Amino acid sequence: MEALKNNSQAIVRALTVAVAVVLQAITMVLVGRYLHEYASWAYVLLEIISFLLVFGLINDQESYRQFWCVIVLVFPVTGLFLYYMWGQRRRNSKTHILIRETEAKMRQYVPHQPEVMEELQELHPYKVQIVRFLGSEGFNMYRHTDVKYFPLGEEMLDAMIEDLKKAEKCIFLEYFIISDGVIWKRVKEVLIEKAKAGIDIRLLIDDFGCLGINTAEFRDELVKSGIRLAVFAPIHKNVDRLSFNYRNHQKITIVDGNIGYCGGINLADEYANIIQRFGHWKDTALRLEGEGVWGLTSIFLEMWEVAMGYEITTDYTVYMPTVKMPSDGFVQPFCDGPANNPNNPAEDVYTHLINKARDYVYITTPYLVIDRKMTEDLCRTARSGVDVKIIVPHIYDKWYVYMVNVANYGPLIANGVHVYEYMPGFIHSKTVVCDDECAVCGTINMDYRSFYLHYECGVFTCESSAVADIRDDIHETLKQCQEIYLDEWQSRPWYEKIIQWVLRLFAPVL
Repeated sequence: MEALKNNSQAIVRALTVAVAVVLQAITMVLVGRYLHEYASWAYVLLEIISFLLVFGLINDQESYRQFWCVIVLVFPVTGLFLYYMWGQRRRNSKTHILIRETEAKMRQYVPHQPEVMEELQELHPYKVQIVRFLGSEGFNMYRHTDVKYFPLGEEMLDAMIEDLKKAEKCIFLEYFIISDGVIWKRVKEVLIEKAKAGIDIRLLIDDFGCLGINTAEFRDELVKSGIRLAVFAPIHKNVDRLSFNYRNHQKITIVDGNIGYCGGINLADEYANIIQRFGHWKDTALRLEGEGVWGLTSIFLEMWEVAMGYEITTDYTVYMPTVKMPSDGFVQPFCDGPANNPNNPAEDVYTHLINKARDYVYITTPYLVIDRKMTEDLCRTARSGVDVKIIVPHIYDKWYVYMVNVANYGPLIANGVHVYEYMPGFIHSKTVVCDDECAVCGTINMDYRSFYLHYECGVFTCESSAVADIRDDIHETLKQCQEIYLDEWQSRPWYEKIIQWVLRLFAPVL
């Protein structure tokens, strides 16, 4: 009965926002028709403005912008309204300004370690450019950090819960999705126990991702238990500007400032294969222990302040790591989001890894919704003799995204990229590994949402044991995959080709 009540609340909230968006769209269409019929001078003026806007967007090389060119050209006046309301990337919004302010504040806590960069320069002169780029974006590289890779969600969640039980000072959790089930009950039990012991417990959730569980009862239980809760971007706010499109997709766990987790795994039963939604769920994560955890902690604290809307504390040194582990290579946690526009650190890291590869680059991603530039980078790297492999799901969670995935196979395969589908189910893992030297594991999908619209995070690691572990895991995963060949792709049904062609036009907003 309680579950039914919670689901009803979630459905009502979602429907309210959906109806508001539909009413906005209908209103804009009606206003356009009214102006066309009764105020032709105004309609002509808006058409001129629309075409000027198109010229400006055409000069922007981003596919996300070029998508809006199509909308404005097809619907000159209505498209202008739609772009103004939903298409602008508002770098100077209140949220984005607050994020940049907190980022600047957090940088004063980043230790300056030029000797780390010098050491990496000697080891990997070809990959050090990636580290320098991230450093220019404000992300420090660390040594004295143990790095452990988890090839499955159930392994990571079991280890994480054991770490939570050992917490003595603080527990910070930041997740896009939390669903009521076995995993959340196990985590909540530990959180409540630790909160009673006086430990600082903070939970940061995304309102859209946690729509099904974020009810009054859920919030009241946490507050009464002494758990501090922050909700990022409530979906009922600023519906007029569709700002709920900018979601917090980050997934971070911090224990006492010394242990940190980051990867694609949410707090829901399907991620541990307790339930099966789309066959076997393949997901991955990294566990850091030592100095490098501060990179993840600072990302969490930035988003916490933004979600709360005010400064929580002026001294973050109490959350900095207190242990130094034997160095397991280098780690460089980083994050990205629309506040960085037009810069996109996550996309640029992927681009650097692809273009810098000499022997191989392997990628796992649930969504292969890439623009022309990323496609050209992958094709050029493959044509230069580098072994480029990409693993995507065979069993999909969103049919329309899968259709775009398939549409993108052809140009890649024709240029020597090897594309594989994970046959047992849904691969949600977001990893890149390159040349036995470096890798990235995090929350970043290869799609427009991750690169342009969502707040994401990841860990770049070099010379750590995790690099070989990720490579070996991909080799094992390939045994459960089926490679897609060009003749097979070309012989797909004609109606699928039409559907895929249409959906590719709308790929930036899928």
